[in-house]
Amino acid sequence: MSKDFYKTLGVEQSASADEIKKAYRKLAMKYHPDQNKDNPEAEAKFKELNEAYDVLKDEQKRSAYDRYGSSAFDGSMGAGGFGGGGGPGGMGGAGAFSDIFEDMFGDFMGGRGGGRRGGPQRGSDLQYTLEVTMKDAYKGKDVTIKVPVNDTCETCDGKGSADGSGSTTCSTCDGQGRIRQQQGFFTVERTCPTCAGAGTIIKDPCKACHGQGRVQKNKNLKVRIPAGVDTGRRIRLSGEGEAGVQGGPKGDLYVLIAVKPHKLFRRDGPNLFCRVPITVTRAALGGDVEVPTIEGKAARVKIPPGTQTGQTFRLKGKGMSILGSDQLGDLYIEAYVETPVNLNKEQQDLLKKLDKDFMSKSGGNKHSPEASGFFGKVKEFWDDLKD
Repeated sequence: MSKDFYKTLGVEQSASADEIKKAYRKLAMKYHPDQNKDNPEAEAKFKELNEAYDVLKDEQKRSAYDRYGSSAFDGSMGAGGFGGGGGPGGMGGAGAFSDIFEDMFGDFMGGRGGGRRGGPQRGSDLQYTLEVTMKDAYKGKDVTIKVPVNDTCETCDGKGSADGSGSTTCSTCDGQGRIRQQQGFFTVERTCPTCAGAGTIIKDPCKACHGQGRVQKNKNLKVRIPAGVDTGRRIRLSGEGEAGVQGGPKGDLYVLIAVKPHKLFRRDGPNLFCRVPITVTRAALGGDVEVPTIEGKAARVKIPPGTQTGQTFRLKGKGMSILGSDQLGDLYIEAYVETPVNLNKEQQDLLKKLDKDFMSKSGGNKHSPEASGFFGKVKEFWDDLKD
């Protein structure tokens, strides 16, 4: 009697390959013998699922089944039928579940999804962190860095063999780097013992690089630091990474920029900020203050009378270079009014006289509006508490 493979997997005849695969995976996990020990019904169901999936997963087998039913695979249509000995799977249905097992765990076990492992392989990309001063980031600079890297072996020209013939395909694993063994319902993979997973064998390894085709050395490389660069910027040096194994292409080197903090300036994108202390008298009377700039020159800032701590003054075009542009950011001067210390008696007397005038009823609001406003609010606060 013809078996209904679609019914076995619980799908419609019009189901897609992905839908069939998903249905099989769910049922196979449910009825797997390891999950149902000493349960012959589950084992029989598991074999039915494997038989059905082995046919429906294959486009040609599925087409034959849709035309002739399961009789196309039981030998009634000729010697051995369509699928070969031992049922559609050829191994009692174990092959179908191994396919699903590989789909789920192939990345960890080096399954067929990984492809060929042997032969020349591209070298790894490298990253080098380069610290630069803020002044160098402003102007731009050419610097030479020393990078430890696995570079092409000059003795064997990167081929790995002493005679320059290179490598040959491993006959044990046919260049796959792994070998398979069937154990029950599972296909187990392990690293090929002959080539140690490389997929190739070098009969006469180069003594300088031991067959790797590369040796470790320090390379001096010139790097152009562009003006306006900031922390986190990466500069790519193509082909300056590690050499590939057995003559494979080189990787790239990425230089990661880290701009050191400056003693005077704080950076925010293209703009710079500098906190400048100002004496009480200069803040009160006003005047010019000389300030530094990142280019190494001095600039003069006009401080108006009555300047308070926190006021900022903008110097246009005195900030950082803007990457890829001829323009410059701005420099912001943050005023910090400094209270005088270590006063002599004469200076103290002058300040006391000044303070007396400031605290007089007529002068308080005029000379210290911030203080007068604050203490006025304090008085209102106390008055409200009395009500």
